[in-house]
Amino acid sequence: LIDSGVKFRDWDGNVITDQQFFDQLKEAGVNYVRIRVWNDPYDSEGNGYGGGNNDLAKAKTIGKWATEAGMKVLIDFHYSDFWADPDKQQAPKVWADYTIDEKVKAVSEYTTKSITELRDAGVDVGMVQVGNETNNGVCGETSWENMCKIFDAGADAVHAIDSSILVAVHFANPEKSGTYATYAKNLSDNEVSYDVFASSYYPYWHGTLDNLTSVLSNIATTYGKKVMVAETSWATTLEDGDGHENTVRDGNNDTYQAGMDYAFTVQGQANEVRSVIQAVRDVGDAGIGVFYWEPAWIPMPGCGWANEESLKYIQDPGPGGNEWANQALFDYDGNALPALKVIRDFQK
Repeated sequence: LIDSGVKFRDWDGNVITDQQFFDQLKEAGVNYVRIRVWNDPYDSEGNGYGGGNNDLAKAKTIGKWATEAGMKVLIDFHYSDFWADPDKQQAPKVWADYTIDEKVKAVSEYTTKSITELRDAGVDVGMVQVGNETNNGVCGETSWENMCKIFDAGADAVHAIDSSILVAVHFANPEKSGTYATYAKNLSDNEVSYDVFASSYYPYWHGTLDNLTSVLSNIATTYGKKVMVAETSWATTLEDGDGHENTVRDGNNDTYQAGMDYAFTVQGQANEVRSVIQAVRDVGDAGIGVFYWEPAWIPMPGCGWANEESLKYIQDPGPGGNEWANQALFDYDGNALPALKVIRDFQK
């Protein structure tokens, strides 16, 4: 975003520097920044895949800004060269033909090297995510036996560097009955040494807040794990900002569960953030917090989720624009929105 020319502003509308942006987050009560890392988001000619080209070098840059502002960092390893989610769990190009044992070794070495480099660069790594929305696989592996070997390799690598760094596993779809209980049991049966069970929670997809609290409480109680929401968001408008259709728009994801007290407005977004934070708090001490995704992703040419090179890589015809622009914590002009101040209220 910054490289493409986006201008973010303070509460008075003044353009702010890169470091001031993170200082503003800290002042608003944010205490953690979650940064995704892709192994090699470039094609054979060195062209970036887009979506931020979030390699380790980018993580160092962003991580240092966050650390300088007094925040900790969660490093979200996708263990892929591009987006990983319930529909996409493609192994990095150089690992594509590896056996599971070779992948385990590669994950361990890559995680160790990456976390070591980040810490040496001055990044305050407080948590590491071993995979992103791994409902149906991780690093190209789809059986729970092999998935857990990948999770455990990453977790053991992190803990070997510093046992105080929390290791999170991350899944989506808490609304599907029994799904999280099954995932947690599989992790336990395979002795994965993780600390935090993390869930995505988008209200228009993922059921009620009462259910979210319930399924996370069950995991915390049954397995003694910390729990959190790794992703949530809410649209402030159904109006388009860049000519690319949004995920939430008229006729698409524009309905939500009965009883929710928020509409697709600036105030509705603030209400959603408050409600989701409270739902995790209602778990008790094991409910450690909420991350918002993707808070700064406002409309800007060249800042879509994918480009021509990456669409070839993932064999997706596209298009690759910004579908999330109306769910950021900043408006289309880069002004911070009231939802950001809700976070400060919970930190008091």
